[in-house]
Amino acid sequence: MKDTVAPKAGHSPLEDAQGLFFGTFMAGFGIVILTHLGLITGQTAGLAVLISYVTGWDFGPIFFVVNIPFYWLGYRRMGWRFTVKTFIAVALLSVLSNWLKTQVSFDFLTPWTGAVIFGTITGSGLLALFRHGASLGGIGILALYLQEKTGFRAGWTQLSFDACLFVAAYFVLPFDMLIWSLLGAVIVNLVIAINHRKDWYVAT
Repeated sequence: MKDTVAPKAGHSPLEDAQGLFFGTFMAGFGIVILTHLGLITGQTAGLAVLISYVTGWDFGPIFFVVNIPFYWLGYRRMGWRFTVKTFIAVALLSVLSNWLKTQVSFDFLTPWTGAVIFGTITGSGLLALFRHGASLGGIGILALYLQEKTGFRAGWTQLSFDACLFVAAYFVLPFDMLIWSLLGAVIVNLVIAINHRKDWYVAT
């Protein structure tokens, strides 16, 4: 099967390793901020956060489990390199997010500031993962698969999932926390939309 996600100029194994670690570390720190403030985000990370709020279970194991069904789709749609790197990234984030919350504390952090910090650093982490041929799994893979099989646009699948997630969160979170959560999710997507362009990126 042809793998279509590796950057044209290629990366060495060491470069991939540092890219995956940087991306998951930034995303993990973002999750620490998010959960400290009681906010959520979109996609499978948001689903795992919401489940953790409702059940009291740790985010890391939940996030790892909810992504399991998507690896076969990832292999079918994106190839084995992408799937292996994504599995590693998901596993790293599951571990790092739980470890980092034991290493960091906040004396004062406003929800709007936390939402902005979460959005910017998580967006940066996702950019690093994308540029090294990985993702944090989940709905994005399903969206691409459905688009290929049915023609239903991937963006609409992701938007529909996030809309359902935030509707569910309405019954769990205070309304102001829901608004700040939306701000963080919008910033994540803006960082990716503005900066994730292949013509701006050259691996050296």
